[in-house]
Amino acid sequence: MRYLILSDIHSNWEALEAVLAEARGGYDAAVCCGDLVGYAADPNRVVEWSLRNLAAVVRGNHDKACAGLEDLEWFNPVARSAALWTERALSVENLSYLRELPQGPIRVGDFQILHGSPLDEDEYLLSARAASELAEYLEAGVSFFGHTHIQGAFLLEGRDVEWIKKPDPEARQVQIEIEEGPRYLINPGSVGQPRDNDPRAAYAVYTPEDRRVELRRVSYPIEVAQAKILRAGLPAALADRLDWGS
Repeated sequence: MRYLILSDIHSNWEALEAVLAEARGGYDAAVCCGDLVGYAADPNRVVEWSLRNLAAVVRGNHDKACAGLEDLEWFNPVARSAALWTERALSVENLSYLRELPQGPIRVGDFQILHGSPLDEDEYLLSARAASELAEYLEAGVSFFGHTHIQGAFLLEGRDVEWIKKPDPEARQVQIEIEEGPRYLINPGSVGQPRDNDPRAAYAVYTPEDRRVELRRVSYPIEVAQAKILRAGLPAALADRLDWGS
């Protein structure tokens, strides 16, 4: 069984389409660590694909916000504007789907998926120190999370933590061999709005039988997604940052 691991698609259909094209034939089921919507201009298209094709998904903070379940007070003005636009743009059916998404973590086979951390779905898990405090709360040897938009992995062995980096800008993937004993907190990166200084769409493929995770990157037509953002009247900053990957 091979799993396509997605996170933080953020309504970017062009990025999702590129991931699906590159991964086609290389996975048996797809899962998502949250934030299907927000920021970009194709929320309905992304949600409709998710509804039909995801074997499992947890909610992200933007899914909650765009479905009217989250107080927008803590969102910055750009994110708030995008959330309000998205809520208006979503169909009734797709809004209902977002409102019913489960809170993570949830178990999928021998691994689990979550958005922020196992203790707080809205926590940004950015440091080795923060990761080291979570080992006892992980209910599986391999856990996939999102939210930070930064591709990579924490390898936890007791209180020792190793950070496994994403592919170099010149590379398309990096492979992680899953060892017995340590626990792994793996961020597949953001499909639709990377923030690790690499504008390429990010995702992962997990093959439990081979004990292997591949962190992958793929280029997509950023200019098409940017044009849609601007035509929709969304903040121009959301289009600009796609160029930078930050």
